[in-house]
Amino acid sequence: MNYAIIETSGKQLWVEPGRFYDVNRLPANPGDTVILNRVLLVNNQGEINIGHPCLPNVTIKATVLRHLRGPKIVVYKMKPKKGFRNKKGHRQELTRLMIDQINIKS
Repeated sequence: MNYAIIETSGKQLWVEPGRFYDVNRLPANPGDTVILNRVLLVNNQGEINIGHPCLPNVTIKATVLRHLRGPKIVVYKMKPKKGFRNKKGHRQELTRLMIDQINIKS
């Protein structure tokens, strides 16, 4: 089983080829190919390579499927006995990526 741990949008993800993942909005159009080069760990047929902090010779090729918005999160603030109530909602802008392949250059 091949997989990699990458860092994108300030978060770390365990990615495998052929699966899709939602990350924070990337400046790319649907159908574009993006190259992710912040690879922290890669497992290639049982051979594990760990970066310090990143692996310089490994890249991840992914295709942008679409842009979407995450679930609504409600932020509610209240100060008791003061009559202050503040309710706000937030939906995170996301990009859905399909991982095409893990490229390991030797």
